[in-house]
Amino acid sequence: MGYRETLCNTWAHHDGSPLYVADPAPSLGDRVELSVRVAHALGVRRVYVRTAPDGEPRFTEASIDRVSDSETWWRCAVEMVNPECGYRFLLHTAKGPLWLTAAGLSALDVPDTTDFMLTTHPAPPAWAAGSVIYQIFPDRFARSGRVSGPVPDWVRQAEWDDPIPWGSPHALQQLYGGDLWGVAERLDHIAELGADLLYLTPFFPARSNHRYDATTFERVDPLLGGDEALRALTGAAHARGMRVIGDITLNHSGDGHEWFAAESAVRDDFYYVDGDDYATFAGVRTLPKFDHRSAELRRRLYEGPRSVIARYLEEFGLDGWRVDVAQSAGRHGEIELNDRVATLTRETMSGHDALLLAEHQFDASRTLRGTGWHGTMSYAGFARPVWSWLARERSTEFWGVPGPIPHYGGADLAEVMRRYSALIPWRAYTHNLTLLDSHDTARFRSVAGREHQHLGAALLFTLPGLPMVFAGDEVGVEGVHLEDGRRPFPWDRTRWDRGTYQVYRDLVRLRRSHEALRTGGLRWLHVADDTVVYERATPDQTLLVQVSRASHPPVAAPAAGVSLTGGPSLRPGLPMPADGPAFHVWELEA
Repeated sequence: MGYRETLCNTWAHHDGSPLYVADPAPSLGDRVELSVRVAHALGVRRVYVRTAPDGEPRFTEASIDRVSDSETWWRCAVEMVNPECGYRFLLHTAKGPLWLTAAGLSALDVPDTTDFMLTTHPAPPAWAAGSVIYQIFPDRFARSGRVSGPVPDWVRQAEWDDPIPWGSPHALQQLYGGDLWGVAERLDHIAELGADLLYLTPFFPARSNHRYDATTFERVDPLLGGDEALRALTGAAHARGMRVIGDITLNHSGDGHEWFAAESAVRDDFYYVDGDDYATFAGVRTLPKFDHRSAELRRRLYEGPRSVIARYLEEFGLDGWRVDVAQSAGRHGEIELNDRVATLTRETMSGHDALLLAEHQFDASRTLRGTGWHGTMSYAGFARPVWSWLARERSTEFWGVPGPIPHYGGADLAEVMRRYSALIPWRAYTHNLTLLDSHDTARFRSVAGREHQHLGAALLFTLPGLPMVFAGDEVGVEGVHLEDGRRPFPWDRTRWDRGTYQVYRDLVRLRRSHEALRTGGLRWLHVADDTVVYERATPDQTLLVQVSRASHPPVAAPAAGVSLTGGPSLRPGLPMPADGPAFHVWELEA
């Protein structure tokens, strides 16, 4: 086996975390100290960092910072000449040069797309990095009994325990009567779980229970309690130290929207084809697409202090937004304004200490350079590889992809996660929303089973990102289809899986009490079909995580460590647990 085939990505490591980057939020003109760790096994003689200020290649030689029994730490600095500084390391070894980028080690030349990236663009709000997100589909979370009066003709009313009529003609018109007052009354549950950032799916008036077909953005749906209920919810959440973000469609409205009405002065702010026919999202006739070439549309929707985006931050106390189908907004045929939508929305939110997340099903690297979304929902870079590793029911479609869920081993899981994370700045990677499921998927529990749900939760709360729990996951709610997964929350505690609830509470508490799980670097140490082992580390703390889907050959412990999950302690060189399904977390001795 040749040198290239035997290269191990644990032999050299760098990422954008504080352990390796002295200042993750530099300004223009700053010099930023960088560290890279290299195993003695590589025989590295010299290390350089390559940058390209003003497009001109520059190599700066690193110096040895410290040496341990197994590795050498090298230190160097880069200068922030431009708003974005891409960099990579060149390692000179006895066997030839090696490049180290965010994609790992390579003896061959590699494109710049996976270079490490520092930016001087404004950072996400400081509060976001430690957040645990709790997603709420308002119609299905809790009834308050405070909303009364006539309901629109389109509504099919249901009792709280009625089954979801998924696949039936009127499934999306069936309302269970949850409202925002009900959410406010149930904040104790969210606090007990340990989550501190509520993500509400749309609360605007619409003609469906999901409300992604808004009929206006001017007010909160009276069926959810109206404007007063949203203000009360954000006020109650803030009083508890929680924050709230809303959900908005910048790509489309509903065909009943006041802007789309025949007499509307802004009806032309939609894309039209063949005369009066209009473009739609995903071919759904009730979802006409906005034309972002219109300055009036931008002013009303997301550009400037009088826009919908700004108004709900100012007047209702929202702490940010999640943008629905963000990858489609501003795109239609030859028209390509997606980057502009993201940038203008971010500019409107500047000064509000607010978080801007976007739904994105694929590679979102183009809009995560630092001027657009702070992060995206990591379906491709997190949820899909986790499903592929842990699913038991593989006939379920994931986001409409034809065919069964693929079979991944642990090495595949880590490699897919690495491929996506390597394309974006570390800051964006750590502010991506990570998830096992959402209102747009089947419930992960129904796909993976109870034991593997617990393993998925372990990955969710111990890997980088902003972890999200879809309301009900923590008590064992199931659902074999995206509509079926939107079952009302079971407030009768006798129906809860208490063991699952305790697993989620313990993992949230673990994350919130250990800085390494919130801001630490990530280093994959061992990946095999049935087990993965990785390190999360800050300058002051190192945690080791092992997640195993089945029993497996034992792995030698890299260091001594104390269990944080009730398992055995680690002793260097001795076997780690080889059981499964199981997960373990240890704090390593300094």
